[in-house]
Amino acid sequence: MDASHPEGEAAARWVTIEEWSGSSASALSRTAVLTASASSLTAHRFGSRWGQIGSRMLGAFVPELYLFEMNFAAQCSSPLFLLGPVTVTDERAFVLPCQGFPGSVTPDYVPFQMWDTLQGLSTYIRAMLSTQALLGAIGVGEQSATVIGATFQWFLRDLTGMLGGILFTFYQGSNLDSNAKMWRLVADFMNDLGMLMDLLSPLFPSSLIVIMCLGSLSRSFTGVASGATRAALTQHFALAKNAADISAKEGSQETLATMLGMGLGMLLAHITRGHALSVWTSFLSLTVFHMYANYKAVQSLSLTTLNYERASILLHYFKECGEVLAPQKVSQLEHILPFWSTWRKLNKIKLPHERVHLGAKASMLTHSDMLVIAKTRSHYENTNYLLLDKQGSVYVFIHKQATPADVLRSFVHGLVLASSTQTSKSQHLEARRWMDEMYTNFISKLQSEGYSTERLLSHSILWRAHWLHGQHYEKLK
Repeated sequence: MDASHPEGEAAARWVTIEEWSGSSASALSRTAVLTASASSLTAHRFGSRWGQIGSRMLGAFVPELYLFEMNFAAQCSSPLFLLGPVTVTDERAFVLPCQGFPGSVTPDYVPFQMWDTLQGLSTYIRAMLSTQALLGAIGVGEQSATVIGATFQWFLRDLTGMLGGILFTFYQGSNLDSNAKMWRLVADFMNDLGMLMDLLSPLFPSSLIVIMCLGSLSRSFTGVASGATRAALTQHFALAKNAADISAKEGSQETLATMLGMGLGMLLAHITRGHALSVWTSFLSLTVFHMYANYKAVQSLSLTTLNYERASILLHYFKECGEVLAPQKVSQLEHILPFWSTWRKLNKIKLPHERVHLGAKASMLTHSDMLVIAKTRSHYENTNYLLLDKQGSVYVFIHKQATPADVLRSFVHGLVLASSTQTSKSQHLEARRWMDEMYTNFISKLQSEGYSTERLLSHSILWRAHWLHGQHYEKLK
C-alpha cells in the first residue's frame, strides 16, 4: 500500500462477509451481507424473519442446522478487529464445511427417529389407559381406600422394579452393546408387557400386588435395555463427534412426543371411560402399531460395529466373492427378532457364529482335549489364542494378555475353522493358511466400507488362559 496516498488507503480498507444458512451444502440460502470499512458497518438481511424463527425452532429437535459461508473481499494489509488477524490482498472466498444436520449424522438417523417417535407416541397414549386402570385398582377415588395402603402398594411396586433393574444389568449388561438392535425390540416388548399387567390389575383384585410387581419388574428391564441401547445408537449416529448434541435433541423429540401423547391419551381415556371393550380395543390396536413401528425403526439401522452375527455374515460373503457387504446390505440379513434364536434352539439349528464359543474356560478341557491342542499348537504360534474343534463347535481360549485386536482375530479364525470342509488333521492348517493370506485384506476391506474394526462387540470375556511356549511346551509333548 502506497503511504503517499492515505485517502486511497482508507478507502481500500473494507471487507464483506456473506452469511448463508441451510441444512446441506446443496440447499443454501443467503441470509445477510455485512460490509465493513475502517469507519462504518453496513448490514443487509435477506429472507423472512418467520423463516428464521422456524429454522431455530427446528434446531431444538434435530442436530445443529447452522451453516454459513464467509466471502472475504479485502484490499488492505491491516486486519479489522471483527475478523481477527486476517491479511488478504485479493478477493478470496472461504466456505466453512457443512457440519450440521444431516451431514453430522448417519443416513439411517432420520428413518429411525421417525419410527421411534411414532412408537413413543403410541406408548404415552397407552400409558394413560394403563395408569388409569392401575390407580383404580389400588383404590384411588374410593372412600374405603386408605392413603397408607395405596402408598405401601406403590412403594412395593417401585422397589420390585429397582431390584429387577439391578438383576437384569448383572445378567445381561455386557450383552446389550453387542446386540443393540435385538435388545431395543426386547425393551419395548417388555414395556408393552408391563402396561398389559397394569391394565389387567383391576380384573384380579386378590392378586393385585403380584400383578403390580410383575408389571414393574417388566418395565425395569425396559429402562435398563432401552437406556443402554440408546447410548450405543447415539454413538453410531454421531459422525461429527456430536453425541451430546444428538442426545439432547433426542430428549427434545421425546418430550414433544410425551406432551402430545399425554394429551391424546387423556382424551382417549375420557372417551373410553366405563367402556371396557373400547379400552381393550384401543390398547391392543396401539400395541400392535407400537411393535410394528419399533420393528421398522430397528430394521432401518445400518450399524457399522462388528458383533458375532455381522462378522459372520461379512466373512461368509468375503470368502464367496472376495468383497465385503455394505452396512445397509448386512442390516437386511441380520436376525433381529428376539424369538428367532429361541426357535432355532428348539429346532437344533445353529448359525455359523453360534458354533464359535469365545472365551472358553480352560477348566473344561479333558485329557483328550489337551492332546488335541498339543498336536495343533504349532498352527497358533505368535497368537494370543488357541482353538479347539470339538463335536462341531470351536472353542476359543483367549490368552490373558490378549488385546481387543487379538479377540477379533481369534473369532474370525474360529469362524474360518468352523466352516472348514477338510478333515480334522488338515482343517487347522487350512484355517491358518487362510488367516495368513487373507485376514489383513479382509480387515482392510471392512475399513474401506466404514466398519469399525477396533474391537469385536461381545459378551465380557470372564475366562482367560495362559500357556507355555518354546522349550517348556516341547517338554510337555
